[in-house]
Amino acid sequence: MLLHIVARGRIGRGPEADLVERYLKRVNWPTKVSELPDTGGRVPEMAPATRTVVLDETGRDLPSRELAMILGRWRDDGVREARFLLGAADGHEAVTRDQADLLLAFGKATWPHLMARAMLAEQLWRATSILAGHPYHREG
Repeated sequence: MLLHIVARGRIGRGPEADLVERYLKRVNWPTKVSELPDTGGRVPEMAPATRTVVLDETGRDLPSRELAMILGRWRDDGVREARFLLGAADGHEAVTRDQADLLLAFGKATWPHLMARAMLAEQLWRATSILAGHPYHREG
């Protein structure tokens, strides 16, 4: 299953971009990052059997293991792409949130866009590691 990050805003070069790249290189599943301008731009066409995860402050604050189980279930059910949407500074439109298969938050704090992208990349590495039985994730 493809893990596809579709993010508003350009990350450019810098420590945040290095973190995103570092974690996505570790993921054994196929990954892709598509960047869009803050407004407008063409959202990549969705393949059939795609699930959409919208990162939003109103979303669920999931433990890493639960996110891993959701991704594993989607993979096992034949989902071809899990698309993760990161909005611009003003977040997502209501229609985008309403159509999401999962609204996901990284706690109650508001995170800068570039940090949220790095945190998402790390969580994707952690989730796939959990599913592979890798010892990276420790609970307790």
